[in-house]
Order: sequence, then C-alpha cells, then structure tokens
Amino acid sequence: MSQEPQASPELLTLRNQIDSLDRQLLELVNQRARVAEQVGELKKLEGSAFFRPDRVAQVIEKIKSNNPGPLKGAHVAAIWREIMSACLALESPQRVAVLGPTGTFCEEAAIQYFGGAADLMYCNSFEEVFHATAAGSAQYGVVGVENSNEGVVTRSLDMFLHTPCHVVGEVSMLIRHNLMRTSNTLDGVEVVAAHPQALAQCQGWLSKHLPHAERRPVESNAEGARLAALHPNWAGIASERAAQQFGLHIVSHAIQDDAYNRTRFAVICLPHTLNTAPPSGSDCTSLVISVPNKAGAVHDLLVPLKKHGVSMTRFESRPARTGQWEYYFYIDIEGHPAQANVAAALQELQGLCAFYKVLGTYPVSK
Repeated sequence: MSQEPQASPELLTLRNQIDSLDRQLLELVNQRARVAEQVGELKKLEGSAFFRPDRVAQVIEKIKSNNPGPLKGAHVAAIWREIMSACLALESPQRVAVLGPTGTFCEEAAIQYFGGAADLMYCNSFEEVFHATAAGSAQYGVVGVENSNEGVVTRSLDMFLHTPCHVVGEVSMLIRHNLMRTSNTLDGVEVVAAHPQALAQCQGWLSKHLPHAERRPVESNAEGARLAALHPNWAGIASERAAQQFGLHIVSHAIQDDAYNRTRFAVICLPHTLNTAPPSGSDCTSLVISVPNKAGAVHDLLVPLKKHGVSMTRFESRPARTGQWEYYFYIDIEGHPAQANVAAALQELQGLCAFYKVLGTYPVSK
C-alpha cells in the first residue's frame, strides 16, 4: 500500500491554522447555542412560537449581505440554516411530517426548509402528512402541491378542504430523477416503480429505453427505490439520496423529460402552531373558493383583482364531488392581506363567493 507523501512545512502550517480556526468556530457556535437556549426559555414563558421562518430568513439575509467572501452567498445561507436548525433543536425540536420512506424529494424539501436537525416523521402518503399535522402528531408537514410539467398534485389540493391546516411557507426544488437498481445495467428490467408523477415526468425516456418494462405506481419515489433494492429485476426512479440510502446503482442520471423540472412543496401547520407572518415584500396568498352556478360567475372573480391591481399567478379548478357539476377554484395571488390593495380585492372577492377559504399567506420561495 502506497504511503501518502509527507506534507510540506507550508502545508502543515496552513493545516494548523485551519485546526485553530475550527476550534474557535466551534466555541463561537456553542456560545450562540447557549444564547439560543436562553431565548427558548423566554419563549416558553411568553408562549410564543419557537420556529419563526421569517426570523430565519431575516438572519440569513443579513448574514449574506455582510458576507465579505470568498464563500458564495448560497453556501453561507446553507451553513447558517444548519446552525440555526441545530440551535432550534436545543430550544424545542420541531417534528415535521413528510412523505416517506427516507430518500424522498419531500424529505429533501423539509431539510432545505427546516435544516438537518428537524425531527422528521415519515408518512405513507400526503394524506397522512395532512392528518398527522392536523392531529398534532407533528407540528409541521411538507406536501407536494405542484409540478412544472404535470401540474397540481390534486390530492394535496383536496386535503386543504378537509383539514384546518394552512400554508406558512413553500419550497421550490429542481427535480432530478434517476433510474436505479441493484445492478449497474438496464438489461433485464421488468418493472419500473415510482410515484405516478415521476413516471409521467419520465415517460419519454422510459418509452425509448425501457419500452417493455411495466410502469408500477407506488406512494413515493423512495418506496420505489426500496422495492428495487428487494427485487433484482425491478428499477426505481428517485433521488441520489435514495440511491445512497438503499445501496443502489444509478444506471441513468436525470432521466426526466424536462431539464427544468421543478416541484413546489407547501409547508403546513395548524394556525395556533404558527400564524401568518408579517409581509416579507415578496409574498403569495393562496385561496380556495366556489361561486354560484350562473353565467359569468368565474369572469366576475377576476374583476376585483384587476380593479385593485392584484396579479393572479395560479388558477386551478377541482370538481366539488357533489354530483351537480360544481367546482372549487384554487387561486394564488401576489401580495399579503396586510397590503391595502390586496385586502380590498380579497374583501370584494369574498362577497362574490359561495365558499371562501384563505389557505395561507407566505413568502415566495427563492
């Protein structure tokens, strides 16, 4: 076995400097953690929320604006998010319900939002995530709501009607789907298992490279990876994280048909866990409404928005399942109800609706 060449005196000096700086950094981070524990005690006495995403965003933006380099702003943000997540875990561990098993994009979105110190609770479906959050088994939940190719995640939209959860944040992730299995070849693949959205997002690649393989929908991509690890003739479509988790070879990277495939995840909780944050300057308000079944009713919905200069960024319809050809409309608008024009538009809009519910107001994911 070859030995590593002896380091030069200059390199040893630099390594010693790094070791010294690491010790200083560790002491400073622990000092910060001790102050965070004191903050946690005060929050308990005051009964205020432990996790404040608006405060996290403010701290990170301030750190980035004061960053002298050479570290990139995105890397500084990632470091500070993890520091704040670890400190928050000392104050009060945040239990977050996500789609499982481990290795899902939903899990990645939760870690991106809450940091790696969050206590993740793995659920078998987005419905379970909603139920766990509504029941208080988890303080927060993360659910997929929209994909740039396949549109909305309809079951998530439906669940907003039947639970008291509201949206307090969002994560927009660039999705890279990878084909993985126990052997590093495409030969002999009989079944490809993945979430239905992933199968749809990769249908062109699958039709070209695995035209005879069965496409089997499962509850999550990570579940598809787990099954691929158990069956040598199966393959899964999932993240690199899932491949590492289940010890699989990535046979083909980035097999999604659209190179810019993105998914939006909503962060949900009960209103008493975290109320609507103050305006951030870049906010979205989500609504679900229905209107009386009469001529021009849908057109009338747009009038208050235009009148008050409020931009609509999403408009989706879902059947109300009453058997009467009635629909719920899911609308996203730019702005915060604390803004006068948004408040005026929402007030007029509510007056036109047979059903009206604000799903949440939250900062737009950057």
